[in-house]
Amino acid sequence: MTNENGPQKLGFCGFLNVLKPPGMTSAQVVGRVRRLLGGEKVGHAGTLDPEAAGVLPLMIGKAARLFDYLQDKGKAYIAEVAFGCATDTQDAQGQVIACGDAYPTEAALRAALPAFLGEQMQTPPMYSALKRDGRRLYQLARNGETVALEGRPVTVNALTLLGITPRHGALIALRCSKGFYVRTLCRDLGEALGCPAHMRFLLRTQSGVFSLAEARTLEEVRFAAENGGLGALLTPMEAAVGHLPGFTVPPRLEKAFGNGIPLETSAVPSCTLEEGELVRLYLAEQLAAIGVCRGDTIRLRTWLGD
Repeated sequence: MTNENGPQKLGFCGFLNVLKPPGMTSAQVVGRVRRLLGGEKVGHAGTLDPEAAGVLPLMIGKAARLFDYLQDKGKAYIAEVAFGCATDTQDAQGQVIACGDAYPTEAALRAALPAFLGEQMQTPPMYSALKRDGRRLYQLARNGETVALEGRPVTVNALTLLGITPRHGALIALRCSKGFYVRTLCRDLGEALGCPAHMRFLLRTQSGVFSLAEARTLEEVRFAAENGGLGALLTPMEAAVGHLPGFTVPPRLEKAFGNGIPLETSAVPSCTLEEGELVRLYLAEQLAAIGVCRGDTIRLRTWLGD
C-alpha cells in the first residue's frame, strides 16, 4: 500500500513465495520487497545464485524466527548441463578451464545418472557463499586464493533426464537435500562421462513447502503492494510449520508461559510428545510460540509474540 509519503509499513507476518528472475541476487530481491513494505523485516529462506531463477521464499516480519523449523528444507530443480567445457565457477558465468569434444550419448548419460542418487559426500565449489575464517569462499577465489574444502553429506532423492538440448546440452530434473550444489553435479557428470561440463541454466521448482506453481513475480508483488493486496499473497506462519503437532495453552497458564515458565504436559489435553519433540503452541487461537518437550514439560523454544 502506498500514499503520498511513499510505501506504508503494514506490519505483515508470513512467507512470500517469490519467483526470482535471473540476473538478480537474492539480497536484491529482499531489498526490493523490503522497500515495498516500507522497511518491514524481510529475509530469504535459502539463497539462489544470481543467474538462477525460481522459487525464493521470503520471510516477512516474525516469520523469520521460524526458519529453523520449516518443513523439509529439501529442494527441487531443473537444470541444463552443457558438455564441452568446464568453468572455474562450474556455471556459465565463469572462465573456461577445460575443453573436450567427447560428447556423451543420451544412453551414456542415462546410464551415468543412477550413480549420483542417494546419500553422498559433495565438495562445495570455491565460488560459493560459504565462509572460511569469516570470509566468503568466492571472495577468496576472486583473490586467487584457494583453501582445502571438505566434503559435506548431501542427498539426491531423485534424478531424471528430461531430454537432450541444442549445443551439446542435457536437461535434468532432481530433488535433493539442502546444501546441495547443482552446478557441482553438472561438473561431476562431465568428469564421469569423460567430457568437461558446466551448468548452463538453473530453475528451482520447489523449496520446502513452497512450489513454482504458487510463486509470484516481482511485478505481481509490486502491484499487490501498491493496491493493498499484499497480505493475500502471504502464506501464514503456521502453514509453514504445519508438520509440527499443535496445542493450545490453557488460558489460566498463558501469562506464566509467556513469562518463560515451562508448561506441564498434563495441563494440555491429549498432549503426547516424545523427548525433544517440537510443538506449535497457540494462545487464544493465535500461533504464539514453538516449544520443545523436556521430560513432562513443554519449554519455550521460540517466542512469536510481540
